Amino acid sequence: MRIRWPRRVFAQVLTAQVALTTGVMVLATGLFLAPLSSELDDQAMRRALSIAQTTAAAPDLARELVTTEPAAHGPVQAEAERIRTATGALYVVVMDTHGVRWSHTHTDEIGRHVSTDPSRTLAGRQVRQIDTGTLGRSARAKVPLRDGRGRIVGAVSVGIAYDSVRGRLFGTIPAVLRYAGAALAVGVLAAVALSRRLRRRTHGVAFADISALLDEREAMLHGIREGVVALDRRGRIRLVNDEAARLLGLDARAAGRALDEVLPPGRTTDVLAGRVDGTDLLAVSGGRVLVANRMPTQDGGAVVTLRDRTELELLSRELDGTQGLLDALRAQDHEHANQLHTLRGLLELGRYEKAVEFVSEVASAQRASAEQIAERVHDPLLSALLVGKAAVAAERGVSLRVSSTTLLPDAVVDPRDLVTVLGNLIDNALDATGERRRDKPFVEVELRAEHTTAVLRVSDTGPGVPPELRERIFAEGWSTKTASPSSGARPSARPVDFHRGRGIGLALVRRLAERYGGMARVTARAGGGAVFTVVLPEALARHDDAPGRRLTAAGEPR
Repeated sequence: MRIRWPRRVFAQVLTAQVALTTGVMVLATGLFLAPLSSELDDQAMRRALSIAQTTAAAPDLARELVTTEPAAHGPVQAEAERIRTATGALYVVVMDTHGVRWSHTHTDEIGRHVSTDPSRTLAGRQVRQIDTGTLGRSARAKVPLRDGRGRIVGAVSVGIAYDSVRGRLFGTIPAVLRYAGAALAVGVLAAVALSRRLRRRTHGVAFADISALLDEREAMLHGIREGVVALDRRGRIRLVNDEAARLLGLDARAAGRALDEVLPPGRTTDVLAGRVDGTDLLAVSGGRVLVANRMPTQDGGAVVTLRDRTELELLSRELDGTQGLLDALRAQDHEHANQLHTLRGLLELGRYEKAVEFVSEVASAQRASAEQIAERVHDPLLSALLVGKAAVAAERGVSLRVSSTTLLPDAVVDPRDLVTVLGNLIDNALDATGERRRDKPFVEVELRAEHTTAVLRVSDTGPGVPPELRERIFAEGWSTKTASPSSGARPSARPVDFHRGRGIGLALVRRLAERYGGMARVTARAGGGAVFTVVLPEALARHDDAPGRRLTAAGEPR
């Protein structure tokens, strides 16, 4: 019959552990019994030697051996039998220098020559051995017998029945086997308990499936376009896939280290570490907007998934801007309709000169505003943004001004970054200005170039930002917007719900500034309000660059 090896991991481990435990116990029992047999043999020979030495030390034995004849009822035989009976030896044989027995357990052997060579003993040496004689196999010892002057006159041979030695050995085996069986039972129970725990942990999968599951996991983790970070119960990183390493700026050395060691302090680290509760949590990392979800695992760890929402966030802001432009165009449509009605009335009244003057004033006012922005801001994206935001501001009843010191050449390295920064600052300024009711509210924009550094400053006539909150508003999850702008309540910076997209704009502004090596700060405006200043080094191309050549923020051509 062919023995089938079990397929499940826990069954294979159980079988291997039981076989290993059994083998170890059999080996340990054998290693214990083997030296035990030798030890019992040595004990029997030492006992025989001790009896032989005691017999040879008897003061009258040597004299009787020399002065009498070997006989069944002689004094030597009587003394030897007395010692044999008292000690329980198999035999006590006394022999002369010719090897003739003077005593023996069987009296008919008296007077006969011994069956083994006594020459070594008669030469003065003590002998211990396991040997076979006339009474069978025995553990024996031989010592020389000396007279009062120290001369060797014979020898004494004592034997211990080997059957008694073997009986002691066999008597020990049951106890040894009982202990071995108990140890084996404990080992098997431990193996069963371990296999059951392993079964729960492995969910009953086979060894062949583990390799396939690992290959599939590696392919899935490194193939998906979502970041995955696995953490253990102590908050150390166990796994980071390629997308998560790209989004968080981690390298291969991050595995095995704590989150706080590889990521800077902030909301992103707090979200990954589980210090912020919720689902679809937004965080900013390296200028990217991330959506994070944290799922705890049974061992106390967690798996965090990350989605890059940067492009979606930019599109959302562009849509917000487009919606604002549409609202402004609707307002302008009403205004143009009113202007056309006015012009029609002037024409019907025959006041042609007044009509021409009215048309010239309207056209020149709109053209002057757009031309003023285009003259001071040469980049088309930035100038278009300002024109659009001016229309949105007018719809809200706020005046958007361009500072007289504004001058930005057409040498912007990445206009999209400046559009993101400027758009966020203007949107926040318009919201803050709209929350505070005052006469002639306005937002002023200043763009300046200092060599290759771009300086953006946006001031407003809103309520301003308290000094103790001027750093916290740049953190992810903080906003100065009230829930209801029309309520007239005083705005205050506070943590907001990231699911609603609040608390991201200023965090993005600071991250972009830091990526360029610059800074973003807020101060108070004279007369009330706030002034946001962003400095972006290397955001402008150098004057000696070739036309049309663009540089990255690090100054490298691209």
